[in-house]
Amino acid sequence: MEWTDEAIVLSARPHGEAAVVATLLTRGHGRHSGLVQGGRSSKQRGNLQPGNRVSARWRARLADHLGTLTIEPIHNNAAAMLDDPLRLSGLVSACTMTEVALPDREPHEPVFHGLLALLEAFETPVWAPAYVRWELGLLQELGFGLDLSSCAATGTNDALAYVSPRTGRAVSLSAGEPYRDKLLPLPGFLAGHGGWTDREVLAGLDLTGHFLERNAINTGSGGASGQMPAARARFIERYRKMATLSGSR
Repeated sequence: MEWTDEAIVLSARPHGEAAVVATLLTRGHGRHSGLVQGGRSSKQRGNLQPGNRVSARWRARLADHLGTLTIEPIHNNAAAMLDDPLRLSGLVSACTMTEVALPDREPHEPVFHGLLALLEAFETPVWAPAYVRWELGLLQELGFGLDLSSCAATGTNDALAYVSPRTGRAVSLSAGEPYRDKLLPLPGFLAGHGGWTDREVLAGLDLTGHFLERNAINTGSGGASGQMPAARARFIERYRKMATLSGSR
């Protein structure tokens, strides 16, 4: 068995003295792992950082074997963020969420292209709301998409302000006001109002996190334990601290 594909590195874990088991998100073969011989060398460590784009060649005697991977770098995304711990934390969070939410060896090309777009967004000032939208897209691809197009109670799309934590449908300000303590806030940038604040980004992360933990993490076959990955929690804590220090609202 053998294939070659474009991929994004999700993680690399030591295996023995010199090798690593790398987990990749490939364009055509989904989330896929393999043994990288010499993966702990200084050269290969740089290639196997989460978020890096690579060309991967996988070989195995049988399809269900772990197999071996040969990695060639395409673009080192992680290196550009080494001086920005917050963005680097967001990148690692996205890679970890992809790894735990996707089933093994099942093609999800929209997730691959979505993660590529997020990697590009990390190089722009609007990377934070892009991250929230990326998590919404991940939910959509896994079959748990939210309906933010109109109010579940009135059918209109005016003044959408909340989301039902049970159905994932938007609720307008007037219809949801009596139940606001039981609803999740809908950030304005997800309701099409334009612009965004750090507070809205954090609200967006709470929103996507609720449905990811309830649906994708608890039911996924990517080795999920039923709890959100620590990498995502660290990212949110870093973002919350940054927002507090900067006085963002």
